[in-house]
Amino acid sequence: MIRVGTSGFQYRHWRGVLYPDDLPARAWLPRYAALFDTVELNATFYRLPTAEAAARWRAVVPARFRFAVKGSRYLTHMKRLLDTERGLDRFFVPLAPLGPKLGPVLWQLPPGMKPDLERLDRFLSRLPPGRHALEVRDARWYVDEACAVLDAHGAAFCEHDLLPRPPPRPTGGWRYLRFHGTTGRYHGRYGREALAPVARDLLGWSARGRAAWVYFNNDLRGDAVRDALALLDLVGQGRPAPEAGLYGG
Repeated sequence: MIRVGTSGFQYRHWRGVLYPDDLPARAWLPRYAALFDTVELNATFYRLPTAEAAARWRAVVPARFRFAVKGSRYLTHMKRLLDTERGLDRFFVPLAPLGPKLGPVLWQLPPGMKPDLERLDRFLSRLPPGRHALEVRDARWYVDEACAVLDAHGAAFCEHDLLPRPPPRPTGGWRYLRFHGTTGRYHGRYGREALAPVARDLLGWSARGRAAWVYFNNDLRGDAVRDALALLDLVGQGRPAPEAGLYGG
């Protein structure tokens, strides 16, 4: 299984790219879900959603759609994975209305957080069942010992391009990939040529019966939409031809 989407969907600058100019914001998610079967919700990193919002999201997407959710920065950047019991409850309770449409949860650590494998192990042991992924911004985490901790909890080492090298290997039996842009955070299109080897890698992984979740975070100018559609096409999940004036460029 290969799922491909974007990091977020509520972007005004996607008018004329993904959303027709006259489409109201309340119709953006259904429009998005007509093309993609997953989205990564980044807003949850900054503030807790309401249960009512989660219920609305679930109601307007197809049964197969899944929401990946970015974990709260209160837990990762402020508490730094310590004393998280109450914070975890507060984070997950309003997400309950998503039900089976809740996909992976991404936990992004701050750049200055040095490796602490015991702390990571304790944090992962407190998480509810489901898919969890860890994104680090310090390559010192990329050691076999960290892989072993993640494996023990079925968690994935997020593969991204903000560090000069990838994790040592996939962990947890599944993969979570993020593309942040070729020319800086949230900016720069990858294009089919650069994504072709990614597609081959993912197809080989999927052929082994394993799942991969892929998100494009280069939202500026709508490049995330174009790259996600290109990757879907490369892995044989192409979408219908675009309407005139949309997706192109």
